[in-house]
Amino acid sequence: MTRPPVRTGSAGAAGAVHFSLLGPLTARRDGHELPLGPRKQRLVLATLLARPNTPVAVDVLTDAVWPDDPPRTARKNLQVYISAARALLGPAGDGGADRLVHGCGGYHLRIAEGELDTLRFGSLARAGRAAAGRGDVAGAARLLREALDLWEGPPLHDLRDSAGVAEEADRLEARCLTVYEDWAEAEIELGRAAVAVDGLRDLVERHPLRERLRAAWMNSLHQSGRQAEALAVYDDYRQLMARELGLEPSPAMAALYRSMLGRGREARQPAVSRRTPAPVALPAGTGAFTGRREELRGLLDVLGGGEERVVVVSGPGGAGKSALAVRAAHLLADPFPDGRVHVRVRREDGTARGRAEVLAELGRWCGIAEARTEFPAAGAGAEVPATAGALAVLAEAWQEWQARHRALVVLDDVPDEASVRGLLPRSGKCAVLVTARGQLPGLAPVHRIALPAPADSEALELLGKLIGAGRLRTDPAAALRIVRACGGLPLAVEVSGMRLAVLRHLPLAEYADRLDDPSAALDELVAGDVSVRHRIASGWWDLAEPDRWVLGRLAGLADDGCFTLDRATVALGCGERAAIRAVESLIDAGAVTSPAGEVTAHAALYEVPRLLCLFAREQEVTAAGDRGGAPAVALSPG
Repeated sequence: MTRPPVRTGSAGAAGAVHFSLLGPLTARRDGHELPLGPRKQRLVLATLLARPNTPVAVDVLTDAVWPDDPPRTARKNLQVYISAARALLGPAGDGGADRLVHGCGGYHLRIAEGELDTLRFGSLARAGRAAAGRGDVAGAARLLREALDLWEGPPLHDLRDSAGVAEEADRLEARCLTVYEDWAEAEIELGRAAVAVDGLRDLVERHPLRERLRAAWMNSLHQSGRQAEALAVYDDYRQLMARELGLEPSPAMAALYRSMLGRGREARQPAVSRRTPAPVALPAGTGAFTGRREELRGLLDVLGGGEERVVVVSGPGGAGKSALAVRAAHLLADPFPDGRVHVRVRREDGTARGRAEVLAELGRWCGIAEARTEFPAAGAGAEVPATAGALAVLAEAWQEWQARHRALVVLDDVPDEASVRGLLPRSGKCAVLVTARGQLPGLAPVHRIALPAPADSEALELLGKLIGAGRLRTDPAAALRIVRACGGLPLAVEVSGMRLAVLRHLPLAEYADRLDDPSAALDELVAGDVSVRHRIASGWWDLAEPDRWVLGRLAGLADDGCFTLDRATVALGCGERAAIRAVESLIDAGAVTSPAGEVTAHAALYEVPRLLCLFAREQEVTAAGDRGGAPAVALSPG
């Protein structure tokens, strides 16, 4: 590949050095490649550049250069290599200060986006995914392609004999592959699959077990009219999985294969030939999506088979409902040729949007004239001005649109039944996928999927995607303690992974100790602007005041959050019937889990999820202090 010119601010001035990690380690000044010295010096430079603008511990640098047996002079030699790196890097643009400084956390390399290809790559990838999230698929494809133009081959392939550098290189390559998949899917959605076919084939040959690459390759061949080749790709993959892992392809991959078998000659008609473009407004899928195979299979079978028009996916905040719904929607393009649309039913602050606002957004996406005239686009979070008559007209137009089309609508994070009751299809082949923290028992008839905590293996897989499989293997027992301390909650596991990815010096066992401490766990589960406590608090304040009081009492019953009806009756100080009603109200709200099979109320073992339990205890302590220890709510003896 030919490297495009790097666009920078002050860092792009004449004489500045530009570094590349997405291929062999190189440095260029004014278009000329610079000598980077002996191998050990290049290992030090590669390790620093792989962690830009972040302190890199001396031990990390030492392990990268001398992984097995560092010589007695290792520190002194390292200082020589650092000195050479300083000379190569030159001063920073802000007043001539050193770029490479030493502090208590190690060596800190200050470098701008335009000076390092990985930083530029990340910026373009984020912009592309943001464009996809806004529904600008063409813009997303352009930005993602611009990012991929920086990728010159296996990252740091000339230094992979160092285990530390190899781990960083694997992480960078995984990021590149994910962006390639995002770009290929965008091109396929735009009806331009042919541009991605050859590149996908080459990458699948290098990464034969990467399923998302296989799926994109199948789709690109299929859209290009090469159905037999697309089906052969699946058959090769099925045999490879059976031979190497003893597994079958995932339900999503199998569903894609079945859909291609069913379309026959239609495969020769590229999607771009449709008379009018179908609305597609889906967030970009997360690269960290893991597990949920049974639930995903259920969604694909139910929605793809046309068995149900409304599916409700329920679970506590952070359980991965939105990620599952978006994943399914991305895979269900063929059963819903008239579009797939994702609409959040809450604002960013957690408050519910009005039905008029949600209807107007749906109408604008689907081209309903009433939405454009009666309900002009409002600012983010603004209420849509509407009369009752105009709202009724739009609601009826929306029902007529659903009756005439076959589209999938994802209504995400629904607070209650009233928020969506008028949005669900009365007739036709449209389907609505609802996600909600509570179970929305007032909606009927619907197909329900409750998300339990994932299995330990799935939670560990998610953690490994974020911190690297190599680091996970350094202390598997501590990794297991981390995911169990998170209660298996995917959001908490993801936040843990994001924290550990930054705190690379932190032993897994030490972080597991922090999470095991009930007084500190929620404080530890914060990564930048993502807070598990904030998400749990949002669900807590969704509950009615009596339910919050009951939950606080139940959370104090046992260290593991489990309780029986008899213990709940004692803790709540009420009769059996009142206790049953109180517990079942929390089950409806998604705050208490119940057994999967049929069991009498007396024999059942109920559970408050661990992190919700910790939060509820915090609130109970605070409330007790405010009211001097007196109960705020009393249940009837029942």
